[in-house]
Amino acid sequence: MNVGVIIALLVVLTFVFILAGIPIYVSLLFTGVLSLVALAQTTNTPVATLAVAQSIFNGIGSLPLLAIPFFMLAGEIMNRGGITEKLIRFAMLLIGRLPGSLAHATIVASMFFGGITGSAQATASCMGGILIPAMVKEGYPVSEAVGVVAGASTCGPIIPPSIIMVVYATAVGASVGSMFMGGIVPGILCGLVLMVVVLLRNSVVHFPRRTEKLSGSEIRKTILDGLIPLGMPLIVVGGIMGGIMTPTEAGAISVVYSLLVSLFVTRTLKFKDIPSILLQGVNSAAPLLLIIACAKVFSYGLTALQMPVLVNNLILSITSNKYVFLLLVNILLIIMGMFMDGGASVIILAPILAPVAASMGISLIHFGIIMAFNLTIGNITPPLGYCMFIAAKIGKLPVEKAIKGTIPYLISEVIVLLMITYIPFLVLAVPTALGLAI
Repeated sequence: MNVGVIIALLVVLTFVFILAGIPIYVSLLFTGVLSLVALAQTTNTPVATLAVAQSIFNGIGSLPLLAIPFFMLAGEIMNRGGITEKLIRFAMLLIGRLPGSLAHATIVASMFFGGITGSAQATASCMGGILIPAMVKEGYPVSEAVGVVAGASTCGPIIPPSIIMVVYATAVGASVGSMFMGGIVPGILCGLVLMVVVLLRNSVVHFPRRTEKLSGSEIRKTILDGLIPLGMPLIVVGGIMGGIMTPTEAGAISVVYSLLVSLFVTRTLKFKDIPSILLQGVNSAAPLLLIIACAKVFSYGLTALQMPVLVNNLILSITSNKYVFLLLVNILLIIMGMFMDGGASVIILAPILAPVAASMGISLIHFGIIMAFNLTIGNITPPLGYCMFIAAKIGKLPVEKAIKGTIPYLISEVIVLLMITYIPFLVLAVPTALGLAI
């Protein structure tokens, strides 16, 4: 049988398994082993069984991957330490009394919170749990409140530190620090565009406007309460930018910082809470690391079958124009994001598509931010749409109405995606200015 046909069957089989409800890591491991069997049959050599164990070990033996459980644990500590309310009050102070001020504050607070936790789903859950009822109580239509929270939840994971960026960088051998720096402008741009959408929607929906004023002591307390948790991403970004620490070391320091703040400064955590937080951190990180380990077997088998070469030749036979290529990639990733978790999609697709992008002169950092942002948008696109479903459940809103409320914010994020796709400067300006590899 033709090698190209074998590869196509293996890829299709993988997605069939995943859509059938088989765990992603099992699907990747099984089709990875099948690819090694196919390789043995086509080359008349023994099945490389040792490669399975080696690939799994190498898949989770990468030092940069240690940043993932560290950042997840730090986010869990800060979340359990009650930072959500502090960030909301701080965001309200920054927004002032704009029309739709609570919606604007939701976007800003979600950017802060997402930048701390690195998780869109955690942002939708924590922010939505407080702000959707608050917006409804203040007079916002439920669909608008759900749409704002769902849309805003996707901004934070693009702002460093970002778990999906660590996954991509590890998969293709890119610099984690460069990826973090490349996400700063797109993440902020996403938030600003969402705020513009709120202003435009205000002319139709007429959002409530807050009029209360804070006293001087309340303002000082709100600023202090907000800046303390925000110190964590500032330390991470500053440490990496200054070359003082690696992303993995920054992750470890963020855990220490979040513990010290929650235990001794805000005193919102007790020592007895630490075991349950550690267990939750393990439960959050383990599934992703298991997928990465099994994906290495999948990647090894398909690479041995020369899949990257075949994909490169196939794409170049369709187009050699990098702008058309990026458009096709964006369409593919949007479809992938509708059906599969972003981290898993990066693990599967990045090693295949990144070499093609590099052959067309596209920066791996630029391409990585495109992938990360595109697949993060998948959190608000049905039928998967984790963040949209979380927000809809909190708002007790039928899914079809939640989709309607989310559409304006989804469209705006697609516009931002096209901007960062075709204006590389938005991604590469910061890492280039810092002299980082792009």
